[in-house]
Amino acid sequence: MKKYIYIAFSILATFSVNAKIEILDRVAIIVGEGVVLESQVNNMLENIEKRYQEQGAPMPPKEVLLEQVQERLIIEELQLQMGRQAGIRVGDGELNQAFENIAQSNGLSLEDFIQTLKAEGESYEELRSQVRKEMIIQRVQRGRVGREVNITEQELDGFLATEGAVKELSPELFVRQILISDKNKADSLIAEINDGVDFANLAKEHSKSSNASIGGEMGWRNLADLPSLFANALKGKKKGYISPPLKAGSGYYILHLEDKRGDLVRFEEQWNVRHILMMTTKLRDETFTKKELEEVRARVLAGEDFGLLAKEFSEDPGSASRGGDLDWLSLGQTAPAFEKMMLASPINDISPVFESEFGFHFLQVLDTRTEDLTEEVIKDRAYGILFARKFDEELENTLRTTRAEAFVEFKELD
Repeated sequence: MKKYIYIAFSILATFSVNAKIEILDRVAIIVGEGVVLESQVNNMLENIEKRYQEQGAPMPPKEVLLEQVQERLIIEELQLQMGRQAGIRVGDGELNQAFENIAQSNGLSLEDFIQTLKAEGESYEELRSQVRKEMIIQRVQRGRVGREVNITEQELDGFLATEGAVKELSPELFVRQILISDKNKADSLIAEINDGVDFANLAKEHSKSSNASIGGEMGWRNLADLPSLFANALKGKKKGYISPPLKAGSGYYILHLEDKRGDLVRFEEQWNVRHILMMTTKLRDETFTKKELEEVRARVLAGEDFGLLAKEFSEDPGSASRGGDLDWLSLGQTAPAFEKMMLASPINDISPVFESEFGFHFLQVLDTRTEDLTEEVIKDRAYGILFARKFDEELENTLRTTRAEAFVEFKELD
């Protein structure tokens, strides 16, 4: 009998403990159609206090900290409600990928990352729940706020012209100069440069500047460190740029932008290509299509005009009217089979007929170049900076309005 009494008492004790836990986790704040629990408030307070202690920073007054935590949780709950209303979901697969990325950014495998969390007394499941919430909130913010942010070309240009943006975003430029007293002589030197004469050699022979003996070399300079005459002439220019004669007090300068370097510098190999495409149909099988295209290719090899034949026979709606011209292509822009043939084809040669996912082609590479995309990259970065600034401002306004319009009731807790 004593045995059964003990078991019953154990069950009752367990029930009492669990019941006590349930009672402790009370509703602290009613927020619209949702709630913030007392445990959420307490957990966030504990985490913040722990961070202050770790950093050795003075704690703000308890009541101030509590108010900040309450407001943060109210705003979070309101955004999660918006997400639920909009049907925003973050699946386990997407969440797993996010944690893979977090682990990799810390130089760990996901398993090692989880073990590290446990060793530090953190809960992986609680962290998953929090990250899921944050991903939902980010999507709510992008949806509600992102579409309200507008950046004009004038704003972008104005920002890029500021001293801070020039210093932060501009690459370092390797510049050479030639200083000539006579404009006619400067014009004649530019003509020689355009004809392929080496700029450095011309500087050594003709320049009056102090660096003439080293080919007019000015070294690596940021735009902000150049004289305004030079900076204005070189801003936004691509590698290889030759300036017109720039009038100064000491004569006329010719500048050569020889190279660039920096985090935002991008050079890209490109191919100028044209092709003729024929696609199989219900009335024209693969064998017949390929045979017909081989006949067109033979006519090109015999001397007929590629462009005219492309206009007549090519079934590529985007390029046929332009004589098969695809303009300048970068890697990754075309089907794998097309890119492989493009890379293997010498300039001006007519390729064999080959098959891609679109049909049968033959192509001709007209030219190649290394394109300087630095200015496009700089503009993208500048746009991102401006967008982030405006996004933060708009988000703050949106959250304040949302909070002001929401029903919020604080519960009295003992």
